[in-house]
Amino acid sequence: MDVIQSFFQYILDFGAAVFVPLLMIIVGIIARMKFREALSSGIILGVAFIGMGIVIGFMLDALTPAAQSLVEKTGIQLNIIDGGWTSMATLAWAWPLAFLMFPLQMLVNAILLVLNKTKTLNVDLWNVWGKILTAVLIIGVSGSIVLAFIVAAIQMVVELLLADVNQKQIEKITGIPGITCSHSMMIFAVFLLPFNWLLSKIPFLDKHVDADTLKDKLGIFAENHVMGFIIGGLLGIFAGYSLQDILMLAVQAAAALTLFPMVAKLFMQALSPLSEAISDFMKRKFENRELFIGLDWPILAGSNEAWVAMILMVPITLIYAIILPGNNILPFAGIINISLAVPALIITGGNLLRMLLLGVITTPVFLYVATGFASTITKLANDTGAVTVQDGQLISWSTLEYPVFRYIFASTSEGNIIGIIMVAVWLALFVAYYKMMKKRTEKFEKEEEQNSAA
Repeated sequence: MDVIQSFFQYILDFGAAVFVPLLMIIVGIIARMKFREALSSGIILGVAFIGMGIVIGFMLDALTPAAQSLVEKTGIQLNIIDGGWTSMATLAWAWPLAFLMFPLQMLVNAILLVLNKTKTLNVDLWNVWGKILTAVLIIGVSGSIVLAFIVAAIQMVVELLLADVNQKQIEKITGIPGITCSHSMMIFAVFLLPFNWLLSKIPFLDKHVDADTLKDKLGIFAENHVMGFIIGGLLGIFAGYSLQDILMLAVQAAAALTLFPMVAKLFMQALSPLSEAISDFMKRKFENRELFIGLDWPILAGSNEAWVAMILMVPITLIYAIILPGNNILPFAGIINISLAVPALIITGGNLLRMLLLGVITTPVFLYVATGFASTITKLANDTGAVTVQDGQLISWSTLEYPVFRYIFASTSEGNIIGIIMVAVWLALFVAYYKMMKKRTEKFEKEEEQNSAA
């Protein structure tokens, strides 16, 4: 058992920037790409991951102190520390059975592919820690290892089905054919569905307002660098920065929004040849079968809408933390809510105005669920010793990914009747979301046919 655990841990220790490109090189060779082409694509993919990580880290390093300064100005005192995703990942990997989640994910994916129940080959295996964290939370609430693995397996199936049905929208946003996002954060889009539907029925909000629309209306003020400069400058002003620091943050935000789409082009450069090779392979071997490559969310990080929404939600999140009764978490490490912005990007098709409104409506859910899980997460941290928490304090994650899914399944694992009802409602929403995105896919395909015919 120790040998197996060490083997899988060794593989995962490579990290996404090495592991995923290696896997893609192997897939490319199997799909009969020339070795030099597969190697070149794999290396560029690794460069894209590293480049995007550098830009994201640069942006977080610039924005987080401003957010902290804004919090200090309020004088707010909350007793739950925001440990961010890194603390949660550390806690997840401390679980003795964590290594079993890796082969389970591959097995679930393989079974669904063989049965033709999914078109997605999920190579985003490094993010298996998200399923481990779900299992750990289930155990923390219910004490059942069996239920923990069952819920984690359900999550694996759901993320593959969502990767399938979101593929055309993701292709439209990224411009990369044959790829999709298999990260579990997409599960939150199911919860966003009714709110997005209601917003779409309001006059003006039914119109598509993305970064390109803003450029048409606002001209230079909607250019990436100018928009980043303005947003960064405003955040610096709210944080009470000096003039020098305000201008520095403004330029840093401008640099990040300018660099994101540039780095994102590397994903296209790396993945387009691989996608074409895999598509040709599937046509030769399996008639009428498609295969999508499921990747981590950074393939969508070139979207201006996602980053504008994330930055603008920072002060709103902090205001909520201050005024919401019952909230006890102080957003810090998780202040940039990627796990809200990315699903909102997909469900709205990049409608920036609607993304912001969805953020305003649903951000309290993240804070309340993070508060609700704090005692469970803190107990797990103390029991495993993986994360150090001082006496009298609690730890959680202010922007816990897919909070609704984790909360209702954790409640159900306790035998809570309300949790069971919420799971039934969630499943109904999932079916509705799946059907909606299938219709959207059919619409995109018709448009492609019309354009090719023209």
